[in-house]
Amino acid sequence: MKNIAVFASGNGSNFEVIAAACEHGVLPAKVVLMVCDKPQAMAVERSKKHGIESFVFSPKDYASKADYEREIVRLLDERKVDLVCLAGYMRIVSEVLLAAYQGRIINIHPSLLPAFKGAHAVEQAVAYGVKVYGITVHWVDASLDGGKIIAQRAFEYDGSDADEVHRIGQKIEHTLYIEVIDKLLKEQL
Repeated sequence: MKNIAVFASGNGSNFEVIAAACEHGVLPAKVVLMVCDKPQAMAVERSKKHGIESFVFSPKDYASKADYEREIVRLLDERKVDLVCLAGYMRIVSEVLLAAYQGRIINIHPSLLPAFKGAHAVEQAVAYGVKVYGITVHWVDASLDGGKIIAQRAFEYDGSDADEVHRIGQKIEHTLYIEVIDKLLKEQL
């Protein structure tokens, strides 16, 4: 049984899908920690619902990113975390976390990377007028959404409603992330 930590900043739907997959034996793992940088995020409530411990912090309460990431690394180490899954975590991780967990941090992103990096990928893609959208799961490195791609799934959409693209993409995210996590855990990362 492997230990997973999930980082989220908002709604936490990917967190909930991962937690449920662990609880129902779909993933050979247990979510041992949810990390959230927004105390009012729905992800915090979802964590409570699943009885999963959470570390909820406000970055402004720390002198630096390195300070709060050292605290996160301490918590991950205490729980013997094998895999860190970023799931809507809207912060760029620094060398502190990368040095401690290099090769064990993955992220899910709502575009077919390397196109449309960053926080507003769907809106950028809609504005550009693309007809094929997608989801990417990738390893996290020091670059913005630039780590090695693990898996991608594309879908066609011929419209201009970013909210609809998000809804379609989120359904794909929920399936693809579980598939990738399962594969990585079974391959021992």
